[in-house]
Amino acid sequence: MKIDILAIGVHPDDVELGCGGIIAKHVKMGYSVAILDLTQGELGTRGSAEIRAKEATEGAKILGATARENLGFKDGFMANDETHRMQLIAAIRKYCPNIIITNAPHDRHPDHAAAANLTVDACFLSGLPKIVTTENGNTQAAWRPQVVYHYIQAYYHEPHLVVDISDFIEIKMNAIKAYKSQFYNPESKEKETLISSPEFLQFTYARATEFGLHAGYKYAEGLMVNRYIGVNDLTLLK
Repeated sequence: MKIDILAIGVHPDDVELGCGGIIAKHVKMGYSVAILDLTQGELGTRGSAEIRAKEATEGAKILGATARENLGFKDGFMANDETHRMQLIAAIRKYCPNIIITNAPHDRHPDHAAAANLTVDACFLSGLPKIVTTENGNTQAAWRPQVVYHYIQAYYHEPHLVVDISDFIEIKMNAIKAYKSQFYNPESKEKETLISSPEFLQFTYARATEFGLHAGYKYAEGLMVNRYIGVNDLTLLK
């Protein structure tokens, strides 16, 4: 399965929060986007792995993703080791994305940084033919994405670029709200968390407003990248 963009999140809902607008926009533009969750988020205070899996399916549907799968890594114990790398390399080679968008390299949850580093290393290693992986008994071809971007999560980071999502903010928010076990739900009787308050949804709008403001957009999502960003035409930059 060849797709254009692979969005990776260590927990179900990371992708919706970090780059849901970018996904929805690029799907509308005709690009294919797949979502890869690394864990089931089973250590989350609210909900369960089973509930979050159903919510993830709904979130992907709202965003228009071509596919979504979960690698089933152990929540809370992400490691950038050979076992995790090999499984992620196989997934990268399965989808052959040109672009990967993944977790923030430093954030409140330690899994986020671990997943960011794991993804960067796996993308490089995925391009080495002497690393052998298989799918359905067949040897996979080596594949290295053109670029890895990091979306911005709980901690503030200065974005290296912002993407206009003004026409897609409500799709993003609807995908987030699909996770009724995690975010504000007045009918929930579960323990309150940082992200379950109505203020957190307001914060999500505010972050998008902040990132859009200086580029002249109503709403935007910010991305970081650990390489130079090249352009052929300066007039295309805002």
